Amino acid sequence: MPRLELRAVSRRYTDGEQSVEVLHDISLAVEPGTVTAFLGRSGCGKTTLLNLAGAMDFPTSGEVLIDGRATSALSESELTVLRRTKIGFVFQFFQLLPTLSVLENVELPLLLAGVSKAAEAARDRLRWVGLSEKAAAFPYQLSGGQMQRVAIARALVSSPEILIADEPTGNLDTVSGEQVLALLREAASRFGATILMATHSAEAAAIADTRVNLRDGRIQSIEQR
Repeated sequence: MPRLELRAVSRRYTDGEQSVEVLHDISLAVEPGTVTAFLGRSGCGKTTLLNLAGAMDFPTSGEVLIDGRATSALSESELTVLRRTKIGFVFQFFQLLPTLSVLENVELPLLLAGVSKAAEAARDRLRWVGLSEKAAAFPYQLSGGQMQRVAIARALVSSPEILIADEPTGNLDTVSGEQVLALLREAASRFGATILMATHSAEAAAIADTRVNLRDGRIQSIEQR
């Protein structure tokens, strides 16, 4: 069974008399433990697609299924559990809480879920991203690349089935970007996470098993590694 399936998905936004279709008739199946990159220019629908895949938004028509269940059919409580336990998020601008230490940022998802030994799991993920020595530091004391690695550790601390990364290298220099991409690739192979990444960079998309080229809300082509 695919980890994620989109069946004839379209998304239309309406503002008064204005109506804009951001995604049109998207169909795609994503297997567990793979990396899929959605590649295209700004405004092509990449972020909207990730929001649908992460159950943060819902299609106007069609279905988004995670592990065979349509997200639009889930109750609010089921959606909360889904987002908290099965999906991790990484953003272009890190979204770390500035008043929390690195360790506290990483363990936060587990604390919110009431998981015991949250600090132990957070330290394990920090070791994996190579930032154990920064556990007591605060975000303002880190470089952009380090902050993104902390964000990846936080996204994976709950061992989610799906990791959604929206332009994860868009705010990084080349070296830091390569480190982040290597971690995303390893997250799939080591932890079995299904990685969904939006990017405008062909170099970033090169790590993917599947590259989905988007233009004006439509799939132009799908390339397999």
